[in-house]
Parts: sequence; C-alpha cells; structure tokens
Amino acid sequence: MASSLWLAEEDALPSPKQIDGYVDYPDGLMAISQSMTPERLIEAYQKGIFPWYSEDQPVLWWCTSPRMTLQPSELIVHHSLRKKIKQIISQPEWAITVDGAFTQVIANCALSPRAGQDGTWITAEIQTHYIELFHQKIAHSVEVWHQGHLVGGLYGINLGKMFYGESMFMKVPDASKVALAALCAACLKMDIPLIDCQQETQHLASLGAKPLEKIVFLNRLETLITQPAPIWNFDKQILAHWV
Repeated sequence: MASSLWLAEEDALPSPKQIDGYVDYPDGLMAISQSMTPERLIEAYQKGIFPWYSEDQPVLWWCTSPRMTLQPSELIVHHSLRKKIKQIISQPEWAITVDGAFTQVIANCALSPRAGQDGTWITAEIQTHYIELFHQKIAHSVEVWHQGHLVGGLYGINLGKMFYGESMFMKVPDASKVALAALCAACLKMDIPLIDCQQETQHLASLGAKPLEKIVFLNRLETLITQPAPIWNFDKQILAHWV
C-alpha cells in the first residue's frame, strides 16, 4: 500500500476535507495504522473518521461519502414498531436502560450475524478500546430487557451534541429498533440533532436515515462537537414520544 496511507504512532489522521481519497484504493479510505488507542478513536470521530476492518487486517480508517445520517425527529416508526413500543411501556417485564450493560451489548453486536458478511469488524481490539471510552463516559449503550434478559441494544460515541451510531443487535423481533427509537427520543430530549450511521444501507433508509454530502456532514459535525455533551439518563418512558 502507498506509504502516504500509513500512520506512524505520532502522526495525526488526515482531514477528510482536504483528502477525497487515494488512487487505486477504495473510496473513503483515509489512513491505515498498525493499532489504535482510545485517544486515536476520539481524534477520528472529531474528524468524521471511523475504523472498519477485519481481524486479519491492519486498522483501516474511513470517511464515507455521502455519509448516511439520521435526524432523530425523522425516525420512521412503522405500525408494528409502534405496537411493540406500546407493549413495552405498559408491561413491567420490559425495561430500557442506558449504560447498564455496555460490555454485553458490544459483545452481542460482535456476535450478531450480518447479511453478506463473514465474521465481524467488532474485533477484540475494538471492544477493548470502546469499553475504555465507555469508562470515560464517551461511549454509551442502550439496552432492551425482557424478564431480566438482555434481548437487544445498541452502542455508539457521543461527542458534544453529536452521536455516532456503531452497531445494534436483537435476540427477539424489533428489539434493536426499540433501542433505536429510545435513542432517537432521548436525542431529541438531549438536543442531539444528528446520528451518524456511517454506511448507506436499505435497512437504515427504511428507518428514515438519509445520505448527506461529505462536506455538509463534516461542517455540521464541526459545529456540534464543540457544544457541551449531555448527561445520559433515561428509561423506557422515553418511548412515549413515539406513541
């Protein structure tokens, strides 16, 4: 690979505003490193860059264009999901927690099968560093519980008034969508106007996510991350926003 792509430990990640990509390499690939640190991850998110690689690869750093994003107010809550939300709100055997089982959530996301993928990008290294960011109150998780069992959830990064969604999982139908609905309702309450979804997929589009041009995304990000981060604290009653 081209030497310009490789980062030494002391090198800064490039600015996606200044680099559109590299000839002969996939669109959106910004840099490559042998390893990562929590500090490198924070730097990456501040620049609109995220890691995505397999266990047998070096760390690949990406800034996709256009960028799939979701405005919390534009979440599409279909009839079946609305029915599930009403059930969860009314029945005591269901619960929603925040940051209650981050390690379990990221481990379940790593094990969750993905269409067209063999294995996972949520490597042991990824899990270790995101758990450290959780301890720093930068990474957060939303959990869906049924009769005391973890049945769905999601996790991501919060910098300022920006949330970067990383992954979701479900063990019962619609559990991941319920976690997303809780997240979106909470983002509206916490004045977080944008969720980064990274990759453009039909599933995300069906939930209301839309692609943003890279420069538009980066400009919004630069403004949002400078604002004070909120305190994360809500329960299943946050879902009443969608009823």
